[in-house]
Amino acid sequence: MAALLQPTDLPAEQRLEATPLGSRRGIAILLLLSLVQFMDILDASILNIALPSIKHDLGFSQQSLQWVVDGYILTYGGFLLLGARMADLLGRRFVLVTGLVVFAGASLTGGLSHSSSLLVGARFAQGIGAALLSPAALSSLTTTFRAGRDRHTALGVWGAVSGLGGAAGVLFGGLLTEGPGWRWVLFVNVPLSAVAFIGAFALLRREPIRMHLAGFDALGALLVTAGMLLLVYALVKAPDVGWGTTRTIAELAGAVVILASFVINELRAKNPLVPLSILRVRGVAIADVTQLVAVGGFVPMFFFLTLYMQTVLHFSPIQTGLAYLPLTGGFIISSGIASQLFAKVGTKPVIVAGAVIAAAGLYWTSRIPVDGSYVADILPGMLVISLGGGGVFVGVTTAANAGIDEAKAGLAAGLLNTGQQVGTALGLATLSALATAHTSSLLRSGHSVADSATQGYARALLGGAAIVLAGSVVAMLAPNARQTAATADEEPALDLAA
Repeated sequence: MAALLQPTDLPAEQRLEATPLGSRRGIAILLLLSLVQFMDILDASILNIALPSIKHDLGFSQQSLQWVVDGYILTYGGFLLLGARMADLLGRRFVLVTGLVVFAGASLTGGLSHSSSLLVGARFAQGIGAALLSPAALSSLTTTFRAGRDRHTALGVWGAVSGLGGAAGVLFGGLLTEGPGWRWVLFVNVPLSAVAFIGAFALLRREPIRMHLAGFDALGALLVTAGMLLLVYALVKAPDVGWGTTRTIAELAGAVVILASFVINELRAKNPLVPLSILRVRGVAIADVTQLVAVGGFVPMFFFLTLYMQTVLHFSPIQTGLAYLPLTGGFIISSGIASQLFAKVGTKPVIVAGAVIAAAGLYWTSRIPVDGSYVADILPGMLVISLGGGGVFVGVTTAANAGIDEAKAGLAAGLLNTGQQVGTALGLATLSALATAHTSSLLRSGHSVADSATQGYARALLGGAAIVLAGSVVAMLAPNARQTAATADEEPALDLAA
C-alpha cells in the first residue's frame, strides 16, 4: 500500500472505500484500540466480585483489602496526564506498547501472588500501565479517524466499549472467580495484551520523537503526578477517615497547592509538559468537566447495585454478572445511535438528553425495596440508564476531541480520562458517605440490617441521579460541536502505513 493515497485520485464510486473504515486495515486498527480500552475499563471493576476469595486465600485484613481495587485507581488517575503527554512527545505506538508490557507483566505477577503485599504492588503497577495505555489508544483513534462518518463511527464504538468494559468486568469477575479461580481474573489480561502488542506493531505507524530529554519538563511531570496521586488518594480514603477530619482536609489542601504550583510552572516553562493553551480550544474544558460530573453519578451505580443484588437479593457472583448484560446491550445500541446523530444535531443535544435519560434511570433504580426482584426493580431502570449513558459518553468524547491538532491529541485524551478517574473517585467517595450515614441512622432507630442497607443503597443511587442531572446542566454551557458527515470528496487522506 502506498504511504499516502489521496481519495480524489480514485473514481467516485471507489472513494468511500479509501477512507480508513473502508479498508480492512482501518477496521483492524479500530478493533485493536477498542481492545485496549476494554482492558483498561475492565480492570477497574473485574476484581470486585473476587475480593472475598482473595481475602481468604492471601490473608488480607478488611482494611488492606480495599487497596486491591484502590491501588489500581490511584496510579491510573495519578499518572494519566504524564502518560498522555508522553504519547504526544515520544510517539503513541511507543507509549502504547510500553503500557502493554507493564500492564501484562503486572497482571501476571498479580495472578501468581502468594502474599497480599505483592498483589497490591502488582495492582499499583497495573494502574501505571493503564495510564499509559488509555490516552495513547484514544489519541491514536482520533488521529487515525480524523473527520466525518469515520470519526463518528469510531467514537461510537469507543463509547460502546467503555460502557461494555464496566459491565463486563462484573460478569467476567463472577464467571472466572466461580470457575477456574480468582487468579484468572488477572491472568486473562496476559493473552489479551499479547494480541494487542502484536497488533500495535503490525497496524500502527511509528511516529517521530517530538521532544528529547533535554527539553522535557521534568518539574511539571513531578508536580502533576504528585498532585494527582495525592488528590485521588484523598478522595479514595475520605469515606474511611471522614471528610471533615484534619487528615482529609490536609491531603486535599496539599493536592490543591501542588496542582496550583504545576499550573504556575506550566505558564513559565519554555516547553511545558501540559500546554494550557489546549483549554482555549472551544468546548474542551466544558466537555472534560461534564465527563467528571457524569461519571461521578453513573459509575458508583455498579458498586451499589452489586451490593444490593448480592447482600439483599442474595445473588451469586455469576448471577450478578449476568444481571448487567442488558445494560451492556443498551450501551452498544445507544452509542451507535448517538454517533450517527452528531452530524445532524451536534454533540450538545445528545449529551444533554442522554444525561437526563440516564438520571431518570438512576432515579428508577433508587426505588429498590428490601423484598425487590431483578425484573421489576432493577432491569427497567438499568435499561433506561444504558439508553442515556451511551449518548453521554460518546458525545463527551467527541466534543473533547473536536478541534484538537494531532500534536496534542494525547493530551486531550489524558485530560478527558483524568476527569473520568477523578469523577469516579469523588462520586464513589461522596455517595458511599451518603449511603453509610443513612444506613447508620436507620440502624440506630431500630430498622433491620437488610432494610437499613437497602435504603442506604437507594439513597446513594438517588444522589447519583442528581449528580448526572447536574452533568446535563454543565453540558448546556458547551458549544455544539457539529461535524457534518463527510462526503467521499471531503474525507481525509488515507494514511495507515505502518
